[in-house]
Amino acid sequence: MTDPHGFLKTPRRPVPARPVEERLSDWNEVYAGQALLPLVAEQAGRCMDCGIPFCHSGCPLGNLIPEWNAYATRGNWRAAAERLHATNNFPEFTGRLCPAPCEDACVLAINADPVTIKNVEQAIADRSWEQGYAAPHPPERLSGKSVGVIGSGPAGLAAAQQLTRIGHTVAVYERADRLGGLLRYGIPAFKLEKRYLDRRIAQMRAEGTKFRTEMDIGGAVDATELRRRHDALVVAVGAMERRELPVPGRELCGIHQAMEYLTLANRVTEGDCASSPVTAEGKRVVIVGGGDTGSDCLGTVLRQGAASVVQLDINPEPGGARPETQPWPVYPKVYRISHAHEEARGRAGTDPRFFSSSTLRFEGDAAGRVRALCLTEVEPAARTPRPDTERVLPAELVLIALGFSGPERGTGLMTQLGLTLDARGNFARDAGFAAAHDAGYAAARGGAAGPDGIFVAGDAGRGQSLVVWAIAEGRAAAAATDRYLTGSTALPAPIAPTDRPLVA
Repeated sequence: MTDPHGFLKTPRRPVPARPVEERLSDWNEVYAGQALLPLVAEQAGRCMDCGIPFCHSGCPLGNLIPEWNAYATRGNWRAAAERLHATNNFPEFTGRLCPAPCEDACVLAINADPVTIKNVEQAIADRSWEQGYAAPHPPERLSGKSVGVIGSGPAGLAAAQQLTRIGHTVAVYERADRLGGLLRYGIPAFKLEKRYLDRRIAQMRAEGTKFRTEMDIGGAVDATELRRRHDALVVAVGAMERRELPVPGRELCGIHQAMEYLTLANRVTEGDCASSPVTAEGKRVVIVGGGDTGSDCLGTVLRQGAASVVQLDINPEPGGARPETQPWPVYPKVYRISHAHEEARGRAGTDPRFFSSSTLRFEGDAAGRVRALCLTEVEPAARTPRPDTERVLPAELVLIALGFSGPERGTGLMTQLGLTLDARGNFARDAGFAAAHDAGYAAARGGAAGPDGIFVAGDAGRGQSLVVWAIAEGRAAAAATDRYLTGSTALPAPIAPTDRPLVA
């Protein structure tokens, strides 16, 4: 264990990001080049090795946080990497992208500052690659069974790696021209440099996983034929049905879905083109949506040189302290500042967000281009307009970042595989559970359409969620698939399809 009095001796000190103006001048990660190890080893020593580590419950992966904290504080990076990878296939992704609900569930968070778990995780993950602790793990023998994984986001990649390592022959099918799903084209490079994704995919290739890009399963490629080709399928296509903003003027030019905008910006950083056809350069920008995707748009807009930017959030501005209605260890709704918000404040001096705001309509010029957005303040509970609060914001570019409502409906995948939707608009999964709580990942099918052996993982079955939930879903779906193929499984199933985050 670590020093039981470490949290009393050492104050919390997160790893600092690069200066705002420096990072706005490039697309590198906000922490790129920052020294992690000395600070992280000290911070890991704040872990009190409490009797019941609620950080385990805050993370759906069940990460062994006190164990790898103890190894990190002693500088035993090999042992720390082993314990970290025991529950998480891709800690270099989660250490950069996850909002760290484990920290809010840390026992220290009851009345003090929690351990900087996310920083420690990233440092261990990066150290494991630098020291060669993340070598490929090909299977000792093959099972003779093959699995097709549809989708190469974090859920699909996690399922594929688990199934490959246990001996099944796995092929991953990706619709886009590059692998990674939202990790590739949805997450900006300043949050996740794509070399980390490429490095992990190279490891998976060395282990034996096969990858096929530009494979539109359910479209150009018939999904039923793919099912006949494999002994089982894992459907991990994500939740890409984008929510719309049906208000007057939506048809005007210059109004784009956030994912369209982010994909084009990521293609520039990948070297596909010199500049994006949808750019914020020199424009007054309004982002509609206060979530993570809106924050990603904000950081991208700033790096493209927008004249100004405003982000609209329909929710009321939260307070700085945990509300009594959201007690520890749940992930509370408090006022948070992302790196993009910090960057916007550094440029403009104020928070770019307008809380309790809803869009009424768009206004355009004679050429059909958007020129303004009309908004209103709303009542917090009912979200109804407040009288006499309308105002007009100038806008030459509007980005709609309202999230997603489940997997895409019109791809042909549902019909060809006989998939059905649940009440939340996601692919339905069987309600039954095996001893390992993994049987529920089998897809629920309509009528007699389609064979069995189809499993749904990630946002396609859960709805849009965090990267840690996607990886946990992939691991659990892999266990269900292995049980189907062999009759039993030694693979871990960290969650069940019905599990949800800790909420009040």
